[in-house]
Formats: sequence, C-alpha cells, structure tokens
Amino acid sequence: MLDLESIRLFVLTADLGNLTRAAEAAGTVQPVVSQRLRALEERLGCRLLDRNARRAVPTAEGAAFLERARRLLSAHDAALGFRDDGDGMELRLGISDHALGLSAGPLFQRLRTSLPTRCRLEVRVGLSQNLRGSFDAGALDAVIIRREAGGQEGESLGLDPLGWRGLASAHVPGQPLCLATLGAPCGVRAQAIRALEQAGIPWRESLVAGSCAMLADGARAGLGIAPMGRLAGGDLPELGHLLRLPALKPSEIVLLGRQRDAAMATALRVLAAGVRAVL
Repeated sequence: MLDLESIRLFVLTADLGNLTRAAEAAGTVQPVVSQRLRALEERLGCRLLDRNARRAVPTAEGAAFLERARRLLSAHDAALGFRDDGDGMELRLGISDHALGLSAGPLFQRLRTSLPTRCRLEVRVGLSQNLRGSFDAGALDAVIIRREAGGQEGESLGLDPLGWRGLASAHVPGQPLCLATLGAPCGVRAQAIRALEQAGIPWRESLVAGSCAMLADGARAGLGIAPMGRLAGGDLPELGHLLRLPALKPSEIVLLGRQRDAAMATALRVLAAGVRAVL
C-alpha cells in the first residue's frame, strides 16, 4: 500500500519546488518531508525528485507519477466526503491582481490540490484596496494584497520590486510619458504618478486596463509604459534605467486571513508557502 501522506508531500514538493516550502505548507519540518519522500521512492523503486538545498524538480519518472498522484489524492478526498451533506468547508479568497498577476495560475493549482474535494473555493481578483475593504467587512476569509505603505497587520510574505515595464518605443522623447495602469484607486498607479510628478516628468494615461493580463498585453503592444511588479509583469522588460525614470519602491506582499479551523489553517499555510516560492 502507498502512504497517502507521503504522496501528498510529494505533490506539494513538486508544486512548490522546494522541500522547506512543502514542509511549511504541510505544517511540518523539512527533515520529515525528506524522510517521507525517501520512503515513497523506496516503495516505488525509483527516484521521484532531483533535489538539493534550494530546489526540488521531478525526474522523468516523478513527472509521470505526479498526475497519477493528484488523481489518487482527489479520489481519496472524494471517498471521505461520500456522505456530502452540503456542509463542507468554504474558502473565500481575494487576490490582488498587482500582487500575483500572471503568477496566480500555479498558486491556484497548489491550493486546489491541498484543499478537500468538498471545499467550496471562491476567488475574487481585484485591487488591493478594494479587497482589503471586503476582508475587513467579513466578505472574504483571506486576501493576498500589495502593501505600498507601512503596516504590521497580516503575514508578510516578501517584497516584490516595482519597475517600469513595456517597450521603449512606447515613449517618444519630448512627449509626455504614456502610462498604462489599472486605474484608480490602484496603489501601484498612485506611487508611479507621485514618482513622476516629483521628478518633474509629464505623463498622460494612455491605457486603463481591467486586469494585469490586459495591462501586460497593452504594454507589449506599445500602448504605454506600465508600472508593474516582477510577478505581475512576467517577461515584460524593465525600462526604468533606459528611459531615465524614477525608481519605484518595492511593495510588501501580505497575507491576511482568519484561521477558523484546522482546514482553514492548512489553506493559509499553502497560500503563504506558494507565494513565498514564487517570490
């Protein structure tokens, strides 16, 4: 028989790419994860992960086993919920688009894997300020937001540098800087405008997008220069030095959550470990 907890640790490690992050998400310590993974590899008779102090990457056999492992865990959770009476766990999650942007997909996969099948997951993506208001009002159980100013609330997950991203051809010398943003009341937009005005650089808003994906597409098309973080901007080049634009301060990525029970505590651990992994 295969040990399901060892399989769950394998999936977490493969998704997070790091033994320490997997241990954090599982609420245990790294030596325990290493021991369970070695036992699983011995039982299967193959090496599942190439791992060192910093990275853990599935081998060819590990990649082949990964999807089977996901299906096994899903079937196990479904079997536990065979008497589904509609009272399963609910997680209402808010994610700042500027906090994760194009990096949100892998986090969703990790979260879905870690949660019970019966969990009703509701995700809202928007601006940090709006999501914080919904969290304070009790409409959301947890939020991942950018914090541009100081503060002590929540769990700090790390810093994400801000930069001016897009195509150099979007700026015509002697003309106001074409700015691409998510519109007010976005904190990233506010910081960028303050920096430009303090530096005496004229600007005009050439694109107001509804999401970071659209913002990135517009910047790639040369519609404007977008102030974006490394996570949200993906592969967009940083042009601050080239265009002689003022430096932007990095933002703190913060998790706010309410640990109502053990299942919610697990979900928050997975969220924190997943964001730290991409940071």
